[in-house]
Amino acid sequence: MALFLNLMINGLATGMLVFLLAAGLTLIFGLMDVLNFAHGGFFAWGAFSAVWLYSLSGSFFVAILGALATGIILGIITEKVIIKPVYGNHIQQILITLGFMLVLTEFIKVVWGPNQMAAKTPQVLTGSWELGNVILIKYRVFIIIVALIVFTLVQVVLKKTKIGLIVRAGVMDKEMVQALGINIKKVFMFVFIVGSAMAALGGALMAPYSGVVYAEMGMEYAILAFIVVVIGGMGSFSGSLFAAILVGLSGSFMAYFVPDLSLAVNMLLMAIVLIFRPQGLFVSRG
Repeated sequence: MALFLNLMINGLATGMLVFLLAAGLTLIFGLMDVLNFAHGGFFAWGAFSAVWLYSLSGSFFVAILGALATGIILGIITEKVIIKPVYGNHIQQILITLGFMLVLTEFIKVVWGPNQMAAKTPQVLTGSWELGNVILIKYRVFIIIVALIVFTLVQVVLKKTKIGLIVRAGVMDKEMVQALGINIKKVFMFVFIVGSAMAALGGALMAPYSGVVYAEMGMEYAILAFIVVVIGGMGSFSGSLFAAILVGLSGSFMAYFVPDLSLAVNMLLMAIVLIFRPQGLFVSRG
C-alpha cells in the first residue's frame, strides 16, 4: 500500500509538470490552430534561467519570476517572428518551429555551456513527511499544489472574465470573434504568452525535481506534452490536466515495474486514442 501511494505521488508530480507544458500547447492550438514544436524550448529555457538565477540570488521566488519573464519574452519573439508568417499552414509551422526548437536548444549550450547544470531544491522544500509507511517528499507535493493553483487560476480567467469568454469563443469560431470587432491578433498574442509562460514555469519547477538540467530536456518533455494534448483533446484545457495525470501515473508505475516500457506505454495509449477517439478523450464529438 505504501509503495502504491508513493508511486501515485511521484506520478502526480510528473503529470503536473507535463500539464504545465501541455496546457499552453493545447490552448495555442485550440485558439490559434498553430502546431508549435518549439514549445519544449520554452520549457528548457525556463529551467536553465531558473537554475542560473537561483545560483545568483539564492531566492527561489526570484528564480521563478525570472523563468516566467523568460517564457514571456520568448513567446513574444516566437509569435511575432516565427509563427506570424506561417499562420494557416501546418506543414510550414511544423518545419519552422522544429527548426527554432533546435536553435533554442543549441543556444542554451552557447549561453550556459554544453554540460548539465545541477539544480538545487530550496532549503524550505527539502526533506519529506512520513505518514505511517508513506513518505511524502515535500517538493513533489509543492509541485502538485502549484500546478493545481495554476489550473484553477486559468480556469477562472477562461470562465469568469471577458478575455476568457473571448478566448473560448475564439476556440469555437475565430471568424465570428473577428466579425464582432475584436482584435483577434491581440487575443492570439495573449494566449501565446500565457502558454509560453506556463511552459517556462514547468521547466523551472522541473529543475529541482530532476536535480539537473540539460539542453535536450525540452525535446524530451515536448514528446510527453504532445501525447497529453492528443489524449486530452486539442483545445481542451481541462482535458490536458486529466490526460497529464494519466500519463504521469502510467509512466510512474511502468518506470518502477517495467522501466523499459515507461515511455512506450504512453505512446501506446496515444495510438489507441487516435484509433478509437481521434478528437481526444475529453472533447465531445462535434
